[in-house]
Amino acid sequence: MILIFSAPSGAGKSTLVNYLLNQREDMELSISATTRSPRGNEVNGKEYYFITNDEFERLIQEDAFVEYENVYAGTYYGTLKSEIERIENKGHHVVFDIDVKGGMRLKELYGNHARSFFIAPPCIEELHKRLIGRATDSLDKIAERVKKASIEMEDQEHFDVIIVNDVLEDAKKQLDQEIKKFLKE
Repeated sequence: MILIFSAPSGAGKSTLVNYLLNQREDMELSISATTRSPRGNEVNGKEYYFITNDEFERLIQEDAFVEYENVYAGTYYGTLKSEIERIENKGHHVVFDIDVKGGMRLKELYGNHARSFFIAPPCIEELHKRLIGRATDSLDKIAERVKKASIEMEDQEHFDVIIVNDVLEDAKKQLDQEIKKFLKE
């Protein structure tokens, strides 16, 4: 099965995905490819496959992606077909931590074999506060992310499940319930 997690930057999507992956041995994260530079302690092949724009565009021409997006001007993100095959060959459920447009595209592609989750912040002001607290981006970049988040929030209706990540423990409980329901456990 395919589990798709999307959210505006700073909503807590990666926190919830990491929680899920630590709880379940039958699930594995699909590592996305990106042309952006690593942030903080990110490692190539763990959080992302960090590649050049030229290499990304070559892979697009080779039809190597299930989906890809030019998320921010000049910055590509995408899911390699080989990554999904790698996880499925292990007999694991594929987990996506992906931008909102990519999440909608994957849900469209996989239909009922996928459950899509939109992780929402309690409000835009809280999201702004979280991004500042992260201290990984400039104030200009944070402003760009907050503006984009306002637009992405309008797309939440296209997802199967909306989890408002206000109190993390409550969000984890809702996530556990939704996963069990989807996997019929």
